[in-house]
Amino acid sequence: MPFIQIHMVEGRSVEQKREIAAAVTADVSRIAKVPPDRVKIYFFDIKKEDMASGGVLRADEH
Repeated sequence: MPFIQIHMVEGRSVEQKREIAAAVTADVSRIAKVPPDRVKIYFFDIKKEDMASGGVLRADEH
């Protein structure tokens, strides 16, 4: 059973997450040759102040 974690900066709508879940499930199911109901996806919303790139917080980017 594949377990997939998706970490994204917060702000995506429930509809966007539904679309991502459907697309990722379809591809993983096909490639891993498992039924779609065996693919588990976990979304983690990350606050902009809890993520940095190149030493700069996402909250500080313009």
